[in-house]
Amino acid sequence: MDLCLILSLLSDDILSRILDYVSDDSDLKSFRATCKSFHRVEAIHRTRIRFLRTEFIPGLLKNYSRADALDFSVCPRINDGTISVLLSDVSCLGWARRLKKVVLCRTTSLRFSGLEILVGSCPRLQAVDVSHCYQFGDREAAALSCAVELREIKMDKCLRLTDVGLAKIAIRCEKLEKISLKWCLEITDLGIDLLSKKCLRLKHLCVSYLKIGDESLRSLSSLTQLEVLVMVACGLVSDEGLRILGNGCPSLQVLDVSRCEHVTSAGLASITGDCKGLQKFNAGYYFLELSTTFFQNFKDLKHLKTVRLDGARVNDYFFQIISTNCLSLVEVSLSKCQGVDDAGVMQLAYGHPGLKLLDLTCCNNLSDMAISAIAHSCTKLLSLKLESCSLLTEKSFSFLGSSCVLLEELDLTECCVNDKGLEYLSKCVELQCLRLGICTDISDKGLSYIALNCKNLKELDLYRCTNVGDDGLGYIASGCRKIRTLNLCYCTKITDIGMTYLSQLGELSDLEMRNIHKVTSAGLTALASGCRKLSELDIKHCGNISDAGFWSLGYYSWNLQQINISYCGISDVGLCMMMSNLTRLQDVKLVNLSNVSVRGYELALRASCARLKKVKVIASLRPFLSVELLEALGANGCRIRWD
Repeated sequence: MDLCLILSLLSDDILSRILDYVSDDSDLKSFRATCKSFHRVEAIHRTRIRFLRTEFIPGLLKNYSRADALDFSVCPRINDGTISVLLSDVSCLGWARRLKKVVLCRTTSLRFSGLEILVGSCPRLQAVDVSHCYQFGDREAAALSCAVELREIKMDKCLRLTDVGLAKIAIRCEKLEKISLKWCLEITDLGIDLLSKKCLRLKHLCVSYLKIGDESLRSLSSLTQLEVLVMVACGLVSDEGLRILGNGCPSLQVLDVSRCEHVTSAGLASITGDCKGLQKFNAGYYFLELSTTFFQNFKDLKHLKTVRLDGARVNDYFFQIISTNCLSLVEVSLSKCQGVDDAGVMQLAYGHPGLKLLDLTCCNNLSDMAISAIAHSCTKLLSLKLESCSLLTEKSFSFLGSSCVLLEELDLTECCVNDKGLEYLSKCVELQCLRLGICTDISDKGLSYIALNCKNLKELDLYRCTNVGDDGLGYIASGCRKIRTLNLCYCTKITDIGMTYLSQLGELSDLEMRNIHKVTSAGLTALASGCRKLSELDIKHCGNISDAGFWSLGYYSWNLQQINISYCGISDVGLCMMMSNLTRLQDVKLVNLSNVSVRGYELALRASCARLKKVKVIASLRPFLSVELLEALGANGCRIRWD
């Protein structure tokens, strides 16, 4: 039957149902490029838009009339004026009234008046993300508090937010169910207490890195609907606070107390003894000695699915307890734990054949026996991290390749992997992430096996794989066309030929290639012209790239958001041209550019002042840059790091 006829038989309803199962952006792009009817249905079906450029926003809002979730996080120059213009644009009226979720992460130029206008125009707004807006303070919180229908708010690293701003949100947004305050360093026990009293529907709370103590946990213990509490590195919390928390919070299912330095094994035993409904528990680091009482409590955690005890000391009794009692476990992390040996891991593997994620990073006493048990028992494993497990041999990789065929993530950083090992591992055809950093025995031949079979690979780490050269990149480029993230730092054999191969990777967005001296402007030009989706690039110490290469970046790499060109040979002209042309550039590292003068720095930073959010330059340059420039960068929300 003719293809056009087949397509004509698919109704809009059928196409819409198909789209319900398509989540990958590349697949969606292919779908809407099929024909006009597919494009029309996709436009009707789409409810989420992620903006890349300011000038495209009105047209996208007009075309996608059902979109109720907007993401401005990677779009430069979002400020009060931008929001005001969008709300008054007659070509895209109505978008604000249907908006339910908005992501404003890193929009450092958006202040009180812009948020006030936005919130006032969006009566259905339920979720807001303003994380990493370091100038977000109490006035901005007051504007946000007018969104009385808010259910979810993320304010990570809003450094100027205090208890006053949090109080305004707590008092007016009583329907809040989820809030994240990570790194909001001005929040104290007082703010958390008011939040607990006003937002009684709270189910998910993150207070990591806050200077809060046991009084905050006393307040939180009254929240009967609280299900998730993340409190990483809350250094003032003690065992008493955990005891109080355990006596309340009957709905608690997820608890993260990792890096809480004043909590001991007694506090952990108290909370695990009282909260028998825990499904995820993280107590990594600072808990070197864990008591028998704590381990015994695992007998009653029948619903536990995830346990993370990174950096702790475990023993045979721990493995015996969780292997015979916590039968619902699907994720176990014992990274950098002492006491992890073959016998314990074998017991864990045979007791939990349904394990999907296992982290054994730096458990360097493990041998092939442990991996054999994992491979033969945990055949549903999706993620396995074995960094620095240096005793493993080819046998381990043979076991994994023959049994763990569903593996999607495998970390073998600093393991003794060779080409034969990669041949075995290439049978894991579902691999999406493979980390081989500092595996100096692998060569181009080993990568040829991976390229032949692992067609779904999206992330590959070859950091300091010094025997990998151009041919290896050629294999990867021809076989693994879906790669998005690639680390080639210190792979010193790579030349311009390798860059030409990489130019075939149309999906490549994140590339690290520090200290590759054989790559010149010709190689960078080939890379830039082929990899148009490149958004993050690190070419620090690539000293043989001249202005011509950077001009190519400015001409081709319009999607670049982050770049590190420290210690490169760029000149004043090259830097100014590149910085002015890269209209989406937001994060740039410009340390020790020996061919760039003070005037060159000044002009380049002025050319991109309105869109930069983060700049790193050498500290000795500070007295020579004009006060006017530094004030302009600060006014636009740009943070300068003086190295």
